[in-house]
Amino acid sequence: MILQKRRVFLLMMLVLVAAVTGATANPDVRDGCQERCGDVIVPYPFGIGEQRCAMNANFFLNCTSTDELWLEEGIPARNISLLNGTVTVSISIMFFCYDKSGSLQMEILMSSIKLGPTYTFSDSRNVFTAVGCDTTSMVTNEEGTSGVGCLSLCTGNVTMSKENPCLGSGCCQTSIPKGLKSLNITIQSRRNLKDVSKFNPCSFAFLEDKDSLDLSDWPLSRTPKLEDLDTSNVVIEWVAQNETCEEAQANKSSYACGINTNCYYSDNGQGYRCACKKGFGGNPYLEQGCQDIDECKDPKKYTCHGKCHNTIGDYECKCPLGMSGDGKRGCGGFGIITIIISVVGGVVGVLLLLIGGWWLYKIIEKRKSIELKQKFFRQNGGLLLQQQLSSSDQGISKTKVFRSEELETATDGFNVNRILGQGGQGTVYKGMLADGLIVAVKRSTMVSEENLEGFINEVCILSQINQRNIVRLLGCCLEAEVPLLVYEFIPNGTLYEYLHRQNEEFPLSWEMRLQIAAETAGALSYLHSAASIPIYHRDIKSTNILLDHKYRAKIADFGTSRSLSVDQTHLTTNVQGTYGYLDPEYFWSSQYTDKSDVYSFGVVLAELLTRQKAILTNKSQERKNLAAHFVLLMEENRIFDIVDAQIKEHCPKEDVIGVANIAMRCLNLNGKKRPTMKQVTSELERIIQLSQKKDVQQNNEESESITAEVISARDDASTSITCSSFQVDQALSSSDVESLVPFKTW
Repeated sequence: MILQKRRVFLLMMLVLVAAVTGATANPDVRDGCQERCGDVIVPYPFGIGEQRCAMNANFFLNCTSTDELWLEEGIPARNISLLNGTVTVSISIMFFCYDKSGSLQMEILMSSIKLGPTYTFSDSRNVFTAVGCDTTSMVTNEEGTSGVGCLSLCTGNVTMSKENPCLGSGCCQTSIPKGLKSLNITIQSRRNLKDVSKFNPCSFAFLEDKDSLDLSDWPLSRTPKLEDLDTSNVVIEWVAQNETCEEAQANKSSYACGINTNCYYSDNGQGYRCACKKGFGGNPYLEQGCQDIDECKDPKKYTCHGKCHNTIGDYECKCPLGMSGDGKRGCGGFGIITIIISVVGGVVGVLLLLIGGWWLYKIIEKRKSIELKQKFFRQNGGLLLQQQLSSSDQGISKTKVFRSEELETATDGFNVNRILGQGGQGTVYKGMLADGLIVAVKRSTMVSEENLEGFINEVCILSQINQRNIVRLLGCCLEAEVPLLVYEFIPNGTLYEYLHRQNEEFPLSWEMRLQIAAETAGALSYLHSAASIPIYHRDIKSTNILLDHKYRAKIADFGTSRSLSVDQTHLTTNVQGTYGYLDPEYFWSSQYTDKSDVYSFGVVLAELLTRQKAILTNKSQERKNLAAHFVLLMEENRIFDIVDAQIKEHCPKEDVIGVANIAMRCLNLNGKKRPTMKQVTSELERIIQLSQKKDVQQNNEESESITAEVISARDDASTSITCSSFQVDQALSSSDVESLVPFKTW
């Protein structure tokens, strides 16, 4: 008896241990909680039995005494997936049937289901289907605000299968609305089915998982049994909470995801779910989260052809010694000794091959470089330039030929930060040569026949000019991809910038403007009459007049300039120039003379006097020609209406009028009535000399006035001379008096 009692006690203990072990054997379930109900495994956040076994009330399920798991009342659950975030449930199928006489025999016409807040009928996994020859069916939400339906008709028996699509004949299908949380399914007949009841006694409507639906199971002759009602498998999606990941993570106490997990927003847009990070496994909703997977213990799933080493979130696989490759994909190679011999021999062979290849490469590259430079030289008009310069006494010997590498180094690889200016014919860069000389390098923007002509023309002309007020050409380079010209560097920019871009730190005084005008006129006079061959600049404007470190004028940009033979009086060319500076007579006749340069210089004089641009824009946005407006004001004796206020207040009016008269004569529409540049230069120099004499006379008058005041003061004090006053009188020498006289030089 005692022995029998011990056996019973031992058996009970074994059952208890087995029960406890069974309750905790599944790592997806909380400790001490029931892991399954019948054949359905219940992972956390779902739970049965106790409230603590589920994350919250939304996930608490009911397991009946018959081992049937209920998601909601009347909704049995068949499968729960953590990975997909789904629950598969069973839902009744709606139907109605007629007998052979066409009378309604039995029916279940409507079903209504409502889910909890974290559940949604899956619109991607489920499909709504109706089967029958006279069937109208609908699926809507509980409020009736959202829904779909379909109509199925037929006149004869239809065979359905997976291969035969359900397109309305005996069967119809449609998808359900997204985010559906309640479900009303209705079915009805449009008319009496007496004619078709022989082969189609019943009509059905149901929602079912696409993966489990088989239309071959639904013949039109099918008749249900009331005692064994058909059900369909329906997929319901669930989320941890109805929040975004950002909203959930802000509240750590209610955040559902454990450690080593990722949060992601569900496809149905109803909330967030949790998933283990790559290389981790387990239940992402439990407190301990996901744990590192030891991939080395599962070689079938995680392949390794060498030595496997587990790491946090991943694993390493190294090939055996003497073999190479990615151990996860495969290893190959030979033994260690063979490898060493092969490597040594290979290294020696490779070194010899590299040395020979490098030597050959250098020879080929040098030859290519020479050929490319020769190609560029021909392409950039080098042969034509040599031909034109060889006939001149100045010749190419006085024009230095630079190497392309030298200029590239000087301009820091033609860095955009070195750009001084850009124009129609090219870009000018600031550079420094190896000897420290600062230069300006002009790089053509493109290589075309027209640009080459201007480039070669500029080299030919500047190589023959040596005048202090003309920018000096130092050399050129034709072996680069585009032609390059090297000039002396002029540091203070263009006259245009000082006139039209206000510079309060260094305004242009009247004396400086006179000097710039005279120097520019002198340079043009040299080109027209003093050079060995007369040269017409053809593009005189304030942007082509540069100012050096002493603010002396330097004429630049000879790309459109032309030289003449002794017996020529003009050039007949296509009209070319800058609007506002263009000689009207040249525009009408296409004949360019030295007086055309005079006209352009007249516009520059008007700019110097008025500080207005060659094309004026008034308050009403109308564009006017400065030259025409200037001449009109001169004719109306209103020139001081437009004269720059800066010089109007600080210069003799007669000097301004004198320069204005010169400008007006230069702007005469009849070129024959315009003065020559030599005459213009003489008149400007005369105005400068007269202005200097006036300054000297004014200085002398001020000196005499100061001396008279000193003598008068001494006479007034002579009646009370003391020793000390006598000493002061003796100390006031003539040199002290002279030091009080203001002295001004130009």
